[in-house]
Parts: sequence; structure tokens; C-alpha cells
Amino acid sequence: RFFELVDTGGMGIQDVDNLTPHIEHQIALAIEQADLVLFVVDARSGLVPLDEEVARRLRNLTKPVLCVANKCDHEALDAHAADFYRLGWGEVLGVSAQQNRGKKELLEHIRRHLPDAPAATPPDAVLKLAIVGRRNTGKSTFINSLAQSERMIVSEVAGTTRDSVDVRFERDGRVFLAIDTAGVRRKKSVGSDIEFYSLARSERSIRRADVVLLFLDPRVRISKVDQQLAGYILDNHKPAIFVVNKWDLITPTGMATGKFGDYIHGIFPNLDYLPIAFITAKEGKNVQAVLNLAQNLHKQASVRVSTGDLNRLVRWALQKQAPPMRRNRRPKIFYATQAAANPPTIVLFTNGPELLDNTYQRYLLKVFRDHLPFHDVPIKLLLRRKRRPEEASLEEKGPVEDLASFPESEAADRADMPVRTQKPSEKGPKRDRKTQESELWND
Repeated sequence: RFFELVDTGGMGIQDVDNLTPHIEHQIALAIEQADLVLFVVDARSGLVPLDEEVARRLRNLTKPVLCVANKCDHEALDAHAADFYRLGWGEVLGVSAQQNRGKKELLEHIRRHLPDAPAATPPDAVLKLAIVGRRNTGKSTFINSLAQSERMIVSEVAGTTRDSVDVRFERDGRVFLAIDTAGVRRKKSVGSDIEFYSLARSERSIRRADVVLLFLDPRVRISKVDQQLAGYILDNHKPAIFVVNKWDLITPTGMATGKFGDYIHGIFPNLDYLPIAFITAKEGKNVQAVLNLAQNLHKQASVRVSTGDLNRLVRWALQKQAPPMRRNRRPKIFYATQAAANPPTIVLFTNGPELLDNTYQRYLLKVFRDHLPFHDVPIKLLLRRKRRPEEASLEEKGPVEDLASFPESEAADRADMPVRTQKPSEKGPKRDRKTQESELWND
């Protein structure tokens, strides 16, 4: 059985960043939506006045409350849990999260207290979205807009979110899991455990995700942090969208989406196939369209192409541009096959993987992206040596004339949002990064 566990901030604690009202609001919201409340107390500290205050606030609830005494790390501490019977909640369960004591009994009590649930959505049917980026780029605001409720605390204080948080929501009958991550700072600024784990958990969230949304702030230049996250997305072959949030703050300055898109693709040339979305999460502008686009990317990454179609395309690519000689040998490709989806993984069997240089591999990837339904998603290319290379290569099997029957990339409906998916313009003289930034921000 699946159930959702919602962790909240501490009741009655004054936050140094003045987030207490937000925390209290989220606690009230979580209690209102819950079927069961777990009242967690500290067995080591014993019963304290704040426990009694929390108990008083929970006493008027009409839903079940289960008192859980944590930090009962060994049997000698189980007696400390008895102090909490004075709160009047009936049975008190002694557990230790650190020592993994009492978990089975706790889960059994939770099952008994929860109402019968409707049929659960299979875990693999849930589309997982990782929301990553620097601090204060509006990631939590975006998730609240998606979930249509204040699931995440939003504040002008940078770094309000300090951990990865899973937010499950439903849109048009489909279940999504948004993974909100703590904003990442430059490595030299990672001076605390919180900062270190923020980076590690952002990377873990990217690995978990089906689609990654990399948030950028158009008011500031793209940083090393942005490049680090983009590099991790590239290394893990994840479908992704560059989400430029707070675009409403830029529009009055006259900065064009096309110009900013060229700037992004110029910095991330290896990710120039990724779409760029310009949104205003605070107003909900283009939020639904980003969700639609994410579903489209996941659909693209899930496609499988027949081996016959793939080999015909490789033959055509070889016809158009043969691989150059290397080490006095002519590279040969004998056949190709798609070995996996998510990410689309294409294996080429050759007379020597070392003979196909990076330039030619990039050419093949461009051909695949242009002619297969993988227009906006990463393609993983693997080279394998064929054990018996005496048979004819694809290039030697004759010309391919007609590619009209190839499946086309299914483009998302982007009419309702400014999105760029094309590569940066090649027209005009190329400008270096500093020149581009100077023009964009009028330095």
C-alpha cells in the first residue's frame, strides 16, 4: 500500500528568518489534508512544555493522532516514552529513526488508522520532474503554482528550501511528482553541511527524474553553478527544459526572448537541442505549458525506432558524409540498433570504435535528432566492435533515396508560450560571451 508522508516544520518554534508564519500556515494545511497525524516527541529530552502546547493544539482535531516517541535508541530509553502518556493520547509508540527500531510496529499502526484507499497509481506511471537551479530563482513558487496550493514555503530569503522535497499532484488525470531542490551555490561558497548536501541532493534529484527543469534568472548572468547543473544533466542523458523564470521583470527592458535564447545556447552548445521556456511562475504564466512540454519530452524519450528504419537512416547518413580515414583505416558501420529508451540508446557496430572521431559522432547524432522522433531529447550513442567484420558494411549495401517514411518528432503545442527549440542563429559575426552579456544587461 502507498501513502504520502508529509513532514512539517516544528510547531511553536521562532525562526530566525521570520518564516514562522509561513511554517505555521503549512502545518495547518498539512493537518487539514491529513488522514492521520503523527505527533513526534523526543524521548531523550522527556516531556517539555512545548510538547504540552502542541498537544493542546491537536486536542480539538476530529482525526486520529498517534503519539510517536523518537530517539528510543535502546531498551533503557523505552521507559522515557512512558512520560508522554500524560498527554492523553492513549498508546505511545517508542521508535528510533537512527537505529531503525520500532519501524515495523509504527507502519502497522499507521495502516490500521488510515481509511481504505482507492486503487493506487503504479509508481512507474508517475512522471517525475526535478526542479533544479540556483538560489532564489522561483523554483518553489513554480511548484506551488503546479500543485495549485502552497506546498512550499516561498520567501525573499535566499535558500528557504534546504532539502529535496517531493510534491505529488494531479493534472488532467495524470499523476506527477515534482522534486523541489535546495538552491545551489558556487563550490567555494559551500561552507556548511547544508550547502554540501544541497548540491549532492540536486544531483540525486536529477538522477531520479524523468525530466529536469533547470531554472534560470534572466536578471543575472549564467553562472558556474548553472553550468555545473547543466553538465550533470548532460552526463546523465536527461530530457530537460531551460526555464527562464521572472520574465515579467525583463520584458519592460525590451530584451527579446530570441536574443536571450541565443545567449543560453551559446553557453551550452552541447545542449542546444533543449527547449527554452520563458515563464512568470508567480502569476502562473506559461506554467501549464511547461508541464505539457515536459510530458512531450518524456514521450519522445520513450519512443523505440525499428532496426530497419534505423539502419536505413545510417546508410543515408554515410552516403551524405562518409567518415574520414583514421590511423590509415576507413571506419565501417555494419549495423545499428536501438538498445533502450529513456534515454534513447543507439548502438553502432563497427570495425573499430576508436576509428569514429567525436566530430563524426556529433554528425550522426544530428542526423538522428533531425530524422527520428528525438528532436528535443538527449540520445546516447554507443560504439561496439563487430567480431566478424567480413560482411558488407551499411555504406557498401547501396544508396538510400527516400527518407519520407521516417517518423517525425512530435512537437508539443507551443502556440501559447514563447519557446525556442532551434539552435542559435549563425547569421552575422560571432560575439564572445562578454560582448553578449554587455548587450543584454547594458553594462
